[in-house]
Amino acid sequence: MADRYLEPDTAELRERWGNFSWNPQWAEKARAAIARYPEGRQRSAVMALLDYAQRQVGEATNTQGWLPIPVIEFVARELDMPVVRVLEVATFYTMYNLVPVGRYHVQVCGTTPCMLRGSDDIMATCKKRGMAKGHTTDDGLWTLTEVECMGNCSSAPMVQINDDNYEDLTPERLDAVLDALAKGETPKAGTQDPDRHTVEPVGGPTTLKDMVTENHDYRGEW
Repeated sequence: MADRYLEPDTAELRERWGNFSWNPQWAEKARAAIARYPEGRQRSAVMALLDYAQRQVGEATNTQGWLPIPVIEFVARELDMPVVRVLEVATFYTMYNLVPVGRYHVQVCGTTPCMLRGSDDIMATCKKRGMAKGHTTDDGLWTLTEVECMGNCSSAPMVQINDDNYEDLTPERLDAVLDALAKGETPKAGTQDPDRHTVEPVGGPTTLKDMVTENHDYRGEW
């Protein structure tokens, strides 16, 4: 897991982001998120607003987006929250980027199922392309992070790149995904195994086989 730290609060950072405010698109989404909660509970929208703010920053920087300190302060003002409470949320959840990231944020799962299925080779593939954990490449295209389990153990190894997961990876399959992204294309998300649609067994099920063609009731057979 990469270290988590806040980008230093500098004069340059303040000059760039100190006047952050919603654009019309994200303002509408923020209002809708706040409206989902009853009076007195508007602070419950903090996770949504942090996500929206990160995405607006991403649109402005042509990256996945991140949360400069002035932007976190803006969200705190929007919800009448102490800044430290918003910081607690932003620093706890790794879905929020606390430092600038590249156009594509490559998050490689290194937890046991993925490790046993070859995540070391996936990480090596990223490094061969000039990526280093916790850093952004000089061209601004890739940021590499090693993360904990993201729930795709049945289709390990996997990576999350921005909002999409890519599963059942081999070095060659990952290279194909990264090549497509570098060209501005949109590779198919999910499993990269041509013999799978989701996480069903390759070759078909080995148990409950009658469920393939109908909603078979096994209760009388048990």
